[in-house]
Amino acid sequence: MRTNFAYRFLKRLFDLLASGTALVLLLPLWIVAILGIEISDPGPVFYLADRVGKDDRHFKMFKFRSMRVDNSEDERSLRPNYNRIFPWGGFMRDTKIDELPQLVNVFLSDMSVIGPRPASADQVSVTRGGKYAVVSSVQPGLSGPSALYDYIYGDDITDEEAYEKLVLPTRLNLDLYYLKARSIGYDLKMIWWTLLAILAHGKREKILEELRASAASVEDET
Repeated sequence: MRTNFAYRFLKRLFDLLASGTALVLLLPLWIVAILGIEISDPGPVFYLADRVGKDDRHFKMFKFRSMRVDNSEDERSLRPNYNRIFPWGGFMRDTKIDELPQLVNVFLSDMSVIGPRPASADQVSVTRGGKYAVVSSVQPGLSGPSALYDYIYGDDITDEEAYEKLVLPTRLNLDLYYLKARSIGYDLKMIWWTLLAILAHGKREKILEELRASAASVEDET
């Protein structure tokens, strides 16, 4: 699971260049997102989530707020309270616009463009416990195999018990798979798949099929 210096150097260089460039080029989209939030549900623009990253280091992960301000999100739950998502917030979630502020986390080295999703501070025992503890040895990502699986399949499952049974095991195994498969080529593949998943819904089934096969290969090894 070790990676060489060249890969780590190039990955960090890419993260800096990609996040810095995207922060500048996507500024108009940030303005639209902020205006949409303030019109739909006036209040804080950003939601700061307590997350755990590489080497179990805590950090604040930035997101555009997509839920009404009447209550705070329960971090202990694996599923959001969908009744609190306002319409513009739902659109941002569907298009992943709500994740754009995490480019700041990437630029600051809290995260990488591609990697396992960062663990919620209240879910570390679930997502980083036992054999999954090794996942904390790498930088969490804005996207990656587990994030794509969650986006394509997991987001449609609102019941927490069903999510824990149908989604979580595959998601956790995909985090392990990333540690084995990570490379410049695989990271670029995940970026391409992320774009396809967002922009070309017809490609989702094929991506989902390959993700499940990747997760199954990890299960076979354990």
